[in-house]
Amino acid sequence: MLKVKTLPALAAIALGILLGVGAVTFGYAEGASYLSTDPAACANCHIMQSQYDSWQKASHHIAATCVDCHLPADFVGKYIAKAENGWNHSKAFTLQDFPEPIAITGKNADILHDNCLRCHADLVHAQGGAADGAAPRCVRCHASVGHGEPVGLGGPWRGEEAELGDQIR
Repeated sequence: MLKVKTLPALAAIALGILLGVGAVTFGYAEGASYLSTDPAACANCHIMQSQYDSWQKASHHIAATCVDCHLPADFVGKYIAKAENGWNHSKAFTLQDFPEPIAITGKNADILHDNCLRCHADLVHAQGGAADGAAPRCVRCHASVGHGEPVGLGGPWRGEEAELGDQIR
């Protein structure tokens, strides 16, 4: 039988090991970089390098970063989405159970579309489009805006609609 003084010591050792492994993992995964808005952080994962490279050559490079398009604009929503995506991405890359080519989820496609409408509300309104989310997905016609042509991003260009446009309509 363990002595009463032994239990707190074992709990402290277990907590120390857990915190130590967590700190090493956070450092190895460059976890602090994900708290920033630097687009280079998105390329920490090797699978995202082609998306980062293509964004640097795309039309929105001078106007928008990954965060501007892929996260909600409000402070709380942004960090909830960062935490949710961080968990999902770390799990997927650790377990290697993500689709190739990588694909945006429905929830993240909604965020992307909302951000298109937020930044381009005047243009959408002037064109007679609905700024209430009822408009067709912007990337249906503008699939190359954020990352350039889909060729080289895991899928061939198939004419008027890229695979990305098909997935998030």
